[in-house]
Amino acid sequence: MPCPRSAISAAALLLAANAFAQETPTVRDDVPTLNEVVVKSSRDRLQLNEPNSAASRLGLTARETPATVQAITQQDMQAKGLRTAREAFADIPGVISGNVPGNPAAVMMRGFSGNAVSILQDGVRVSTSTVVQRDTNTWHFERIEVIKGPASVLHGEGALGGVINKVTRKPTFEGNEFDALASYGSFNTSMVAAGANFQLSDTAAVRIDASQLKSDSLYDVDRNDTRSRGLTASMLLKPTSDLSVLVALDHYNDLYETTYPGLPLVQAATARDPSDIVQSKSGLVVDKALRHQNYNPEGGYSGADETTLRSRIDWRLQQGWSLATDLTAYTADRAFVLSDKQDYKPPSAGYPEGSFERTLQRFYHDHRFWNARVALSNDTTLAGLRNRFTAGGEYNHTRLSSLRESSNGTLVSRVDPYNPVVGTVPKADSAYTASNVNFDSRLTTQSVFVEDALNLTPAWLLVAGVRHDDIDLERKVINFNVTPNTVQQANPHYHPLSWRTGTTYDVIADTTLYAQFTTATTPVSSMLLQSIANTSFKLTKGRAAEAGVKLRALDRRVALTGAVYQIKQDDILTRDPANSAIVVQGGKQSSQGVELNLVAKVTSSLDIGANVGTADAKYDQLVEAGGAVRTGNRPINTPERTANAWASYAVPGTPVTISGFAHHVSGFYTDTANTIHVNGRTTYDAAVAWKVDKSATLTLRGRNLTNQFYAEYSGYPVTNVYIGAPRSFEVALLMHF
Repeated sequence: MPCPRSAISAAALLLAANAFAQETPTVRDDVPTLNEVVVKSSRDRLQLNEPNSAASRLGLTARETPATVQAITQQDMQAKGLRTAREAFADIPGVISGNVPGNPAAVMMRGFSGNAVSILQDGVRVSTSTVVQRDTNTWHFERIEVIKGPASVLHGEGALGGVINKVTRKPTFEGNEFDALASYGSFNTSMVAAGANFQLSDTAAVRIDASQLKSDSLYDVDRNDTRSRGLTASMLLKPTSDLSVLVALDHYNDLYETTYPGLPLVQAATARDPSDIVQSKSGLVVDKALRHQNYNPEGGYSGADETTLRSRIDWRLQQGWSLATDLTAYTADRAFVLSDKQDYKPPSAGYPEGSFERTLQRFYHDHRFWNARVALSNDTTLAGLRNRFTAGGEYNHTRLSSLRESSNGTLVSRVDPYNPVVGTVPKADSAYTASNVNFDSRLTTQSVFVEDALNLTPAWLLVAGVRHDDIDLERKVINFNVTPNTVQQANPHYHPLSWRTGTTYDVIADTTLYAQFTTATTPVSSMLLQSIANTSFKLTKGRAAEAGVKLRALDRRVALTGAVYQIKQDDILTRDPANSAIVVQGGKQSSQGVELNLVAKVTSSLDIGANVGTADAKYDQLVEAGGAVRTGNRPINTPERTANAWASYAVPGTPVTISGFAHHVSGFYTDTANTIHVNGRTTYDAAVAWKVDKSATLTLRGRNLTNQFYAEYSGYPVTNVYIGAPRSFEVALLMHF
């Protein structure tokens, strides 16, 4: 049943009042800090005995959770040189990530992408990842938590492929500390970052972090200056051992000049230096001669300015009970001004080597969101059996205004691929006559949820959960292209119920088997940006089964996790088989695969690791416009296989550590028709770290050492692909005092 607004609001206000009425707030005991750049040993690198807040509100460890849960720590990010969210997401086993202009750090996980993968900010889902995700600097993340497969039971609609939770660095009561990072490398890329923890007293601590990344282009593309900044600050109060209050402010800003939407494909017959990294049934190829070109007109850009104010209050009550509340307020302004389509046209008068016919779009977001969540938990015994229980409610409200304008193509139309005169983005409103509409959305969600974990024996654990959401969407679309302006409105309501059940069993010490069945719901398109026509469709339904093993062996020097999974989604949009002009629900999509993750401490000096993930993903039933049958085809940007391997060797008797990394992604398609195929790639990175003294480490890093020419993701149009960065080098100094 839906959770009444007044009940949640009253509970949140009461909890806040009780918390601040105390003489002092509590520190959370699970907050790690960055001490030095090391590759963590296999004893804790997979963090099997650490809680993962994205996977449960019961405080379950990764071993106890009947799902694939993983974490990338700040130490991991520094050791691997993961500077941005996209780089960090791409390091997750079984995941690829790309920087589509309107969706930086887009993610594919287990065969699903876009709205089917939820990205959280400190455990709160602001909106679909395609709306809110930016390529944020990783300096601000204490860790990145991942749960694979459906997780709507925890985080609401949209979590079908999985969930990524960005956990911000927080204060500790371990004394005053200072961290700093400075790096410089290829493409004039620099990063400066600093953070400080101040223990003000036994009951108060503060942490502040700031960062700035600047580059001529992270992809080595012309006219693509990139800047990303972050400022995060938080205060932790602990008036008593039973109460803690965290108040935090996060601000992020990014700007990509002359936004790069990928490199357009050209006909093989006109290409000056044709490459075989892309095959197309229509004869389109990637031309290496265009590798650095950017066909967006001057004045185009993509940028965002977002601020989050949040608090977390934890109150430990009597007899194993505890109460927690999360309050979040978020505001963002985003802009996307770019040539969104760059279609190749054969040679014609004035264009002997062909041309790109371009359109232009201006999209703007004015986004406001607030959320209140209250959870009551208990950890006690029932009939002699340990039982952990959480019940709670959540209420949030979103307001999004999105002005979306498109040109008719006459002002920034054709451009020569080899001698481009890109022109300038027109500022006059009269240039945007193909489309000029404003999407105005009001979204209110009320939720109740319950989780329980019961130990039938010390080795056998049952886990279950259920969540009900009451979603109210008020949608208004105003068309400014006609006079008088036309207004379309819709007010759909959704009432999804999600649940999961699973079990873990310790067959022997340090070896756990698990299995689970979960469900999820996902809208047919982005909830806040869907057309009026799409508001008439119900939410799609997803379900998944997973089984696996988590173990440590050889005196805990080897750690391994493995999983097999299957995910199915029903009711995706398709066309009526009897009339392809009519859009209906009834399409199906599925994915199944295997994932393995291994780390080992071979000697006291040598650590190694490897992971592999497969995704046999397909449309089980899909018909598109014109009656085109896509059944059996693979979804876009979905490789069949991803794999990574790494090794780190601390040279005995020296302050030097040598590391090497290999990354493999198999081929994928850029279109649902599967007519444009992008070849797979394998790239190699390496680093040499020198611990200058107790407080400083100097690292020389090389990326894509073989200088492989490859495409990493598809762009807005299916005929654009993002060309991966060429060989590059970087020197970085990390300090800790």
